[in-house]
Amino acid sequence: MTQRWIAIPVLALGLVMAECGRRPPPPPPPAPSGPTAEELERMRQDSIARARARQDSIRAAEDARRSAEEARRMDIQRTRDRLLEMVFFDYDRFDIRPDQERGMQAKIAILRANPQLRLRFEGHADERGSTEYNLALGDRRANSVRQFLATYGIDAERFTTISYGEERPLVNASNEDAWARNRRVEVVITAGGDQLVPVAVP
Repeated sequence: MTQRWIAIPVLALGLVMAECGRRPPPPPPPAPSGPTAEELERMRQDSIARARARQDSIRAAEDARRSAEEARRMDIQRTRDRLLEMVFFDYDRFDIRPDQERGMQAKIAILRANPQLRLRFEGHADERGSTEYNLALGDRRANSVRQFLATYGIDAERFTTISYGEERPLVNASNEDAWARNRRVEVVITAGGDQLVPVAVP
């Protein structure tokens, strides 16, 4: 009788264990839903690359802007230099020499592109001749430049003239080279120079 009572729990335990063996194993834990470490690193590198590309683009645009500004500044300076080139004359003459006409044509192109410009032409002479004669010669030279420009349709009212005769030599010497440099008309901008539009002139 005792053996029967012992056998029942053993049998029950065996049945429970058999039932446990038939149950499916629990499912594995779900895979992580976020990006992997490799993906995170790639995203970080992509973000760095985009930031660098933006910086490079901004830097390139700034460099291009500065280059354009410098090129324009140089163009304006070249235009100003051509406009202010002196006009030289032969001894005791006030007509425009053929070798000076190229510079005069450059002045015409600049003046046409810059209607706001106003100029003063300052006539000079070398030391030979009387003071009165050289003042008159300087005046004729200044007016010769003015009239030349007016002949090409530039309004003569944009210009004034003055003569200094022999009073302001460019070269303080008494020889042919000095005299040749001193027989001249100088050009002075009196208005509109701060709005100068650059012009490509030879």
